[in-house]
Amino acid sequence: MLNDPSTVRITGDRTAAVHRRADDVDAEERPQDYADQPVAEAYVWSNLTSGNGARALWLLLLPFMVVNLAHWMRPTADGMRRAVSVYGMLVRLVALTLTVLLVAAVCEVALDLTAWQCAGTRACAEDRAWLAFLAPSESGTGWWTQPGRRLALAALAPAALTALLWYLAQRTWSAYESQQPLPHQSEPEEDGSRSALSRPGFWYGRRLVARLRAAHTAAGLLTVAAAVGTSAARYDRTADSAALHAFGVVLEAVLALGAVIVVVVVCRRGRSESTLDDHLDRVVRTLPLASLAVLLLAVVYAGLDRPEWRSSGRLPGDETFGVIALVQGLLVLALAGVAWALHRRSAVPGTVLGGLGGPAVAMLACALGGVMSGGVAQRVGDWLDDGSTPGADGAAFLGPPVVLTWQSAVIPVLLAVVLLLAVVLGLRTRRRSRLEIARVPRDYAGERPDTERTRRIAGTRARAALTDHAPVIVGIVSALTLLLGAAALVGAWGTREVPGEAAEGTHAFIEGVADTTQALGSWLIGFGFILFVTWGRRAYRDPSARRTIGILWDVGTFWPRAAHPFAPPCYAERAVPDLTWRMATWTRQTGGRLVISGHSQGSVLAASALWQLRPSVRRRVALLTYGSPLQRLYGHWFPAHFGPAALMSLHREVDCWRNLHRPTDPIGGPIGLPGACGPDVDHAPLKDPLAYGRTESQPLPAPILGHGDYQADPVFAEVRGTLLARLRPGAGRRQSHDCVGDRTAARAVSPAGLPAPRGDGGEPVAADPASGAAEPRQGSSGRSSG
Repeated sequence: MLNDPSTVRITGDRTAAVHRRADDVDAEERPQDYADQPVAEAYVWSNLTSGNGARALWLLLLPFMVVNLAHWMRPTADGMRRAVSVYGMLVRLVALTLTVLLVAAVCEVALDLTAWQCAGTRACAEDRAWLAFLAPSESGTGWWTQPGRRLALAALAPAALTALLWYLAQRTWSAYESQQPLPHQSEPEEDGSRSALSRPGFWYGRRLVARLRAAHTAAGLLTVAAAVGTSAARYDRTADSAALHAFGVVLEAVLALGAVIVVVVVCRRGRSESTLDDHLDRVVRTLPLASLAVLLLAVVYAGLDRPEWRSSGRLPGDETFGVIALVQGLLVLALAGVAWALHRRSAVPGTVLGGLGGPAVAMLACALGGVMSGGVAQRVGDWLDDGSTPGADGAAFLGPPVVLTWQSAVIPVLLAVVLLLAVVLGLRTRRRSRLEIARVPRDYAGERPDTERTRRIAGTRARAALTDHAPVIVGIVSALTLLLGAAALVGAWGTREVPGEAAEGTHAFIEGVADTTQALGSWLIGFGFILFVTWGRRAYRDPSARRTIGILWDVGTFWPRAAHPFAPPCYAERAVPDLTWRMATWTRQTGGRLVISGHSQGSVLAASALWQLRPSVRRRVALLTYGSPLQRLYGHWFPAHFGPAALMSLHREVDCWRNLHRPTDPIGGPIGLPGACGPDVDHAPLKDPLAYGRTESQPLPAPILGHGDYQADPVFAEVRGTLLARLRPGAGRRQSHDCVGDRTAARAVSPAGLPAPRGDGGEPVAADPASGAAEPRQGSSGRSSG
């Protein structure tokens, strides 16, 4: 991006850093050489989302990331603090159920399918040497063959998963989110009209993340303890030992108390953004340790000698997964009610789904969690199943819980609706393409018509508009998922049989549909899980695939972990303080002014960093955005933080803001501020391609650029030059900064060589000012430079 083969890192580390061209490293020492041009700097942040191969494993945390997004999608609320608190509490509870669901799925595989069913079925265990020591033998029973001891041994798998999630959350917090924001100093001109992103503690929520991490870790450990301990307690209720029965009752009471404490901790308090949330609660250390003690107690209790105990049937998975699905559905419905009330009170035009975007996304997170948990259970069940061979007591391998089979059976119906939506969108795109065919010649008046060229440009514009249909798709899929999930739950609990068996004796057509959807759903849910694993493995080995996942992660991991502590880390809690510190220290040391510009997600980081600056510093900054999703994506989906009021305040508080966009860009778009502010910010749509046919300046066919290469358009240099010139007061010339980038942000500096005296408001002004705008240099994109 800096168009130099030898760039130098001037501040930062390998994860994120500011770079300059090698010739510009000592620019501050040679102000006379930069009298007529700024100096380009690039802030490179690509390694925060697509660094080493381990980042590919974040794909398995997708449900956690999606539910965390739902927290930030709440509608704008004026004077409804209690409703806002309830909204956040409900999202955190949905996130908690996803952790329990994940751990329960591993318990289903390790404890139920493997240790209970397969190891308890002699023929199934004997076919697998690694399970043979757990299986009951004809000559007697070994120490490990008792069901309680098998369950205690198998509990190592879900317990290890919980420990791994805790470790990753702790490690990523230290690597990404532990950066101290710029110290906040209030000024008289500050008011409360800006976005919440301007609050001092917005990008540092250590206390909440630590509390949620402790609560979710405890929830995972208690889930494992319940899977092990309640199975033994259920047997002891029918046994003759009063002591074991009493021990089991006490253990179940302790588990219930632990569950209540975890829920209370999750519900108790949300984010504190007005100050740095740096104080840690005592519960952060005690709750996970206490839960680990309960798990050890459950393991010891299950391992006690019970020579008459035999495993048969399934562990109570139907109740577990059914209750989780029911609770998730009720929480999503309650969340929708709160979101609707918030939106009704303070309706912001353009908010997706009438304020129900957050509940819809939360429902999708639950669906993703169900696909992943059900997929692994179905695949392992199919692998262990050898034709339902009878066990030592005549029992057969039954496979996963009935409710998971019902949930997988509704997937073909959901996919059929998604396919229908795709067909409808295809037809709409084709119709829009025909309309664009009539508009393209008007945009290139005087050019010789070229039918194929016109169709290609029109098709690109039509496909770029598909992004605007995403809310409708999300709403339909979420509503259908809720209805189908309820139907699956009713079918499982009402029949206690898988769909194929439940349909026996009905009409032949119904039997055929039930058998087909059951078989197809089992295959599809397993295929979905394998797809997750395969994609993650490819990304682990292939840097280009890892960068693709990094792009998908840009929006999801921009937001702090306010709902789920095991979600992928928030890169903005590193990037925003980096940019804020760099801008504040540069203006303070040199007295200069700057243009900060960002492409795509870089524009969101630039706006977020500007909100963190003091008003007196913010007035020294001009903002240039291009290919920006600030309004098209963030304004619609996150109205409480990027709504019209927040963007309007940003426009008023910076020196100037200009936004470039193209009709062929599927991500970026106009900012669309109301009234006269709109034209002040948005430039007229840029032509793409730059030339329709072959011209003197473009003798070869010009490419359709879409979302990239905005710097290739001469308008970019013109607008940037205008911003740099605007920053120079008429009485004297001040320093200028310029930056460009998507995964990078660059700035151009015209440094002064002398210490700057203090001016009004305590801010330094340049002693030996410089001015002028540099022509943009064509270079690599932000991703490749990262």
